[in-house]
Amino acid sequence: MTPRDRLRIAVQKSGRLSESSQDLLAKCGLKFRSSRDKLFCYGESMPIDLLLVRDDDIPGMIAQGVCELGFVGQNVAREQSTDALSNSRDPGFLELRELGFGHCRLSIALPQEQEFGSAKALEGKRIATSYPALLNKYLLENGVSAKTVVLSGSVEIAPKLGTADLICDLVSSGATLVANQLKEAAVILESQAVLIGSGLTYADERAELTELLLRRIDGVIRVRESKLVMLQVSRAQLPMVLKALPKADRPTIMSVEGASANGVSHDVAVQAVCHDSISWRHLEELKAAGAHNLLVLPVEKMLS
Repeated sequence: MTPRDRLRIAVQKSGRLSESSQDLLAKCGLKFRSSRDKLFCYGESMPIDLLLVRDDDIPGMIAQGVCELGFVGQNVAREQSTDALSNSRDPGFLELRELGFGHCRLSIALPQEQEFGSAKALEGKRIATSYPALLNKYLLENGVSAKTVVLSGSVEIAPKLGTADLICDLVSSGATLVANQLKEAAVILESQAVLIGSGLTYADERAELTELLLRRIDGVIRVRESKLVMLQVSRAQLPMVLKALPKADRPTIMSVEGASANGVSHDVAVQAVCHDSISWRHLEELKAAGAHNLLVLPVEKMLS
């Protein structure tokens, strides 16, 4: 393996994952300068560069050693890894992180007038899809014999054209299905954006850069919904308040200076990072448990 002092990351050039992927890298402190052809971005803040390519090409580029990491839809990663494993080949990449954006699902959909009780309803049917490996795996697991019609696009119009009886395609809002008089029947895969990598251990700067980037991505993901909750409560009511804190790290608890009836304060101040959205209902539950002087602050960065 040729030593390299810069890390390469493949990112979708355009599409639903492109902006969110680059936004995540920006939150990790990375800045880039684009080439004239807009296909390469040179890392200015760190020795990390971007390759802007087609989504479907990213797993193969990692397997071939063109780049070390890639942002890709889980549906693409699972389709290519399933195809490789079914043919006794090493996919050449691993899923390293789920990233929490680009959510969609790979689903079976059929004409609205038809009924779907179970996977057995697919027996003998023609199913149009751009994901034959995942569809065939689903059919095999459910003991169904059906014909897979592979299409590279416009899968949803296959039943109208008579080339298939139903489809297996990505669904987000479901509006495209409704527009084509189809309905969702069964979900094969819940998908989102993932970070994939070769899984290799590098004997050069790429190893340290990969570890550093993964730590920063973990920090960004962790604080996405995190809030710092600050409050005061009496020591007697502290256990109930701690129980009401949603998805909280181990809190910091400090005595509150000040006089009470006997000259000693029995209140404590509590600070806790909660890894969930904090609603008014949560605040009302904390107040009912005995908390007062409640304050909720956003968390901008976190590094464990």
